[in-house]
Amino acid sequence: MADSVRRHEPRVPETDPTVGVEVNNDWQGEPRHRLVAIGDSLTQGFQSLAIFNTGLSYPAIVAYELGCVEQFRFPLYEGFGGLPFNIELLLRDLETHYGRTVDLWETPFALFRARSLMAQVKEYWERGAGQAVPSTTAVMHNLAVFGWDLRDALSKSADVCLQRIDTPEDDPIKQLVQNAGERAALRVLPTQPPEARSLTQLGAAARLGEETNGTGSEHGIETLVVFLGANNALQTVTKLKVVWSEDGYDDLSRKGPFTVWKPEHFEAELRQAAIEVSRVKARHVIWCTVPHVTIAPIARGVKGKTAPGSRYFPYYTRPWISDDDFDSDRDPHITGAQARQVDDAIDEYNDAIAAEVRQARRAGKDWYLLETCGLLDRLASRRYAEDVSAQPEWWKPYELPPALQALTPPPNSHFLAGKEERRTDGGLFSLDGVHPTTVGYGILAQELINVMRLAGVPFFRPDGHTPREGEVLVDFDRLIRNDTLINRPPGNLGSTLRVIGWADEAMDLFQRVFSSFL
Repeated sequence: MADSVRRHEPRVPETDPTVGVEVNNDWQGEPRHRLVAIGDSLTQGFQSLAIFNTGLSYPAIVAYELGCVEQFRFPLYEGFGGLPFNIELLLRDLETHYGRTVDLWETPFALFRARSLMAQVKEYWERGAGQAVPSTTAVMHNLAVFGWDLRDALSKSADVCLQRIDTPEDDPIKQLVQNAGERAALRVLPTQPPEARSLTQLGAAARLGEETNGTGSEHGIETLVVFLGANNALQTVTKLKVVWSEDGYDDLSRKGPFTVWKPEHFEAELRQAAIEVSRVKARHVIWCTVPHVTIAPIARGVKGKTAPGSRYFPYYTRPWISDDDFDSDRDPHITGAQARQVDDAIDEYNDAIAAEVRQARRAGKDWYLLETCGLLDRLASRRYAEDVSAQPEWWKPYELPPALQALTPPPNSHFLAGKEERRTDGGLFSLDGVHPTTVGYGILAQELINVMRLAGVPFFRPDGHTPREGEVLVDFDRLIRNDTLINRPPGNLGSTLRVIGWADEAMDLFQRVFSSFL
């Protein structure tokens, strides 16, 4: 497999959202739906192993800046910190009962408390108020579902999700919500009227695109964002296992064991998705590239770079395992060679996404490319920012917005750390080491807004009528106020890695949570 995707140099990010193809259109009327998003956990607003802050997802942040947040529809997950299990909720609960540090003699009691909290969360979503599926006929504008890959977007509907939900089991050890992804999807996909239950994520977007009556526009959607594909490779770092796709990659019942898709399999799935997206009546479509998975701090490189100027470490393991403690015979890991193979495959994915955008623009469609892979690479601390010799010619550090630069310290891509309720490191990634904090989602929202402005999308003040002139900037002061990991981190954040590592060792927390929906 390595030889088939091996690249001599890392892919150079595409800096032109139009991919060099000009499209001229004379738009008429105003589409009814200003913003619709298709995607996975990154688009849904997942943080700290749970979906709960959907009102601060990057699409919701963009809707706020568009002046249409009151009309922007998104699902809610308000019980017990969301689905499947919120690590921030766990840390704050442990802090309340044991202070900023769990002493050795308190460990059995803390473990019992953690399991008790997990049991309450499980009960709420499987048998309590959380099991009820909201009945709504209006299709959500944020159609993202955590854990979904390209095949899920193509095939899963509310009917399919209902069929895949098993009878809850009472297991005193594995106290996690069963079928969390399907339960979450039932709050996203339409369930009423009954015939709407057959709509997939892409089908639901097409339904919104058809709602053109009385608008004077041939499009029901003004801007459609498509951010899919991360989960076709992400499990290599969440599970620390590399299993390349084989026959069955396009089958919901057979694709589960694979953690990374071969480029030819990804391209086949992408082609089908692009055909369906092309049928959606959206004025502008913005496709996002797939980030390199080893940028996220959930997989920490150990033992120094493999060679001067290399992007890679010899091993990638959990962030709470230090270089001195790491044992390749004992600790979960992937190798640097495997990490490079996965990144090379992702580069092929992104070439394919760019090719779809280029082909569509040549056919007259107003599609754009948002280089999210390049964005994350420019924010990568250990890969590039802290190793000048590894920086390729195209690389330059991402300039944080002034409000984030003013924070002490400015946020970076390290795992979140702190002392005495003050953040001392990290800040771009939440406590699961994969998904952004609220300010991290704000950066993604700003880049999306920049592409939308290039496309000529009008932005308005909160009244929805007063135009915003000139550059449109995300209100990061608002996001900082709402980002609890930035402005009020748990008091036990100083021992966060130790606490999370303890939870993972005692309860296999990360493996089981990620496996519950990936």
